[in-house]
Amino acid sequence: MGSSVECPNESILMARSRARQHRRQQGEELQPVSAHQQATGHRQEREDHRLALVHDYIHVIGDLIDQEGEARVMDIAKRFGVSHVTALKMVERLQGLGLADTKPRRSVFLTRQGWELVESIRRRYSIVVRFLMSLGIGEEAAHADAEGIEHHVSDETLAAFERRLNS
Repeated sequence: MGSSVECPNESILMARSRARQHRRQQGEELQPVSAHQQATGHRQEREDHRLALVHDYIHVIGDLIDQEGEARVMDIAKRFGVSHVTALKMVERLQGLGLADTKPRRSVFLTRQGWELVESIRRRYSIVVRFLMSLGIGEEAAHADAEGIEHHVSDETLAAFERRLNS
């Protein structure tokens, strides 16, 4: 005999399904992305995270040089709250990428490519901060949020932010 056993969550699932269908009909729900789009997005996210740390270090080195006249490894470490060794390893990585240069017992210097990256990072950061503030977000929160957003926002979205700011 095939008796029907009702799943206790069946009514909840049906209600969710109806609500989802209603939102979709009203244009309030985004369509699911394909597996390829999802994989591409996750790959991009991993690459963004890898580059975010490089960008953060380059940005801090540029700020130290502008503010203090030099960027010493111990000052870089202090800004990040990491050990001298950790900061030194990142400086070596930046050297390997052609973004920085240093000599034993000397400050860290940025290459032309490093300075170009600093300017690009500063520009992106500024656009994101100004855009967030234009939405009514306070300056402190806008700066804190921009620190993460600047690394992940696409050039297309950044251009849209800038267009909106200039309109």
